[in-house]
Amino acid sequence: MSSPTHANSYYAFSANDKTLRPTLTGEHRCDVCVVGAGFTGISTALSLAEKGKKVIVVEGSRIGFGASGRNGGQIVNSFNRDIDYIFKNYGDDIGHKMAKMAFAGSELIRHRIEKYNIDCDLKHGNVFAACNPKQFEELKAKKALWESHGHDELELLTASSIQDHIGSDRYAGGLLDRKGGHIQPLNLVLGQAKAFEALGGQIFEDSEVVRLEQGVPGKVVTKQGTVIADKIVVAGNAYVFGLLPEVEKKAMPCGTQVIATEPLPEDLQKQLLPTDRCVEDCNYLLDYYRLSGDGRLIYGGGTTYGARDPGKIESIIVPKMLKTYPMLKDVKIDFAWTGNFLLTMMRMPQVGKIGENLYYAQGYSGHGVTNSHLMGEILSDAIDGDTERFDVFASMPQYQFPGGRMLRVPYTAIGAAYYNLRDQLGI
Repeated sequence: MSSPTHANSYYAFSANDKTLRPTLTGEHRCDVCVVGAGFTGISTALSLAEKGKKVIVVEGSRIGFGASGRNGGQIVNSFNRDIDYIFKNYGDDIGHKMAKMAFAGSELIRHRIEKYNIDCDLKHGNVFAACNPKQFEELKAKKALWESHGHDELELLTASSIQDHIGSDRYAGGLLDRKGGHIQPLNLVLGQAKAFEALGGQIFEDSEVVRLEQGVPGKVVTKQGTVIADKIVVAGNAYVFGLLPEVEKKAMPCGTQVIATEPLPEDLQKQLLPTDRCVEDCNYLLDYYRLSGDGRLIYGGGTTYGARDPGKIESIIVPKMLKTYPMLKDVKIDFAWTGNFLLTMMRMPQVGKIGENLYYAQGYSGHGVTNSHLMGEILSDAIDGDTERFDVFASMPQYQFPGGRMLRVPYTAIGAAYYNLRDQLGI
């Protein structure tokens, strides 16, 4: 029987730890069992271990196998729906509480990297790039909004000054967030997993969960073993696969595609991204890119609804890259991969509790790097008895996509095409 492997990505190629943890066999007992070893699961487990809890993590494939080990590696603040939307749609009380958490995920990531000396190519600062004047006006509003909630490390960039950060004439301006940044995401989750294990935690890989048995205690059952736990956390995101059917009805797996070039000469790196910030544009179907620790351009974009893997990733992403950087037409592409993230109808995380002791969190809708780390701490606090922040997320309603499982993909794709057309027209 072959061992599970990561996608053939640059991140897997440059992973610091390629050790396969054991498969779960027999019966184990713990305070908390976490299902899923991505950012949410490992962040939760590490936070619980710091509190002295006995925790076991069960992973169906490898640590960081899903979106946590395949994403664009960008530390982007706030949520998919920004603070003003939350105030408008959920009221002042939830709005103020969510605003206090909007920048906490990036702070937690930096704290963990420093505390546990995690080698993950951390670089500071991200740029939101406006593709047209309308988007630039929206970035002005974002700056004012975030500053009104205490974020004081933002700089508006004109069409001229953005070229100090991006060697392309595509953009009408931008916004630099110095509290943003970028990392090698797989090494970030692997580093936290190592810290968790150093605190006595156990991780079992190649141990797909086939059944959850609710009760006090609950049971997490795999093909070869069982974990009996006082509390269970389901943190599989787009890879839950039927464990929480009622929750899964309100979310949809989506794919995004990424490429990594060969290592680039230093002068070309400076031409592309002079200040080594990461970039995401403001389009509905956005492009995002950055330089890796060894000088590759990592460029991503495109969304496939329903998590279908496109046949030729390069044919989707290379034209996007060349539109931004025509000078890269002869550069070799060393890696191309795709991975699933989870989209919710409301574009806000799904967080909740089922019965007395089963917790779940998922559906970060493209803001998973920061939101998942924050959620791990929030879940840990809730399990330890402090439910204040958990209750804020859990109180926010979630709805099914229109059309049910059969029609949610085409309906969502039609909506995306509409917003993409608006971006192209600048309206």
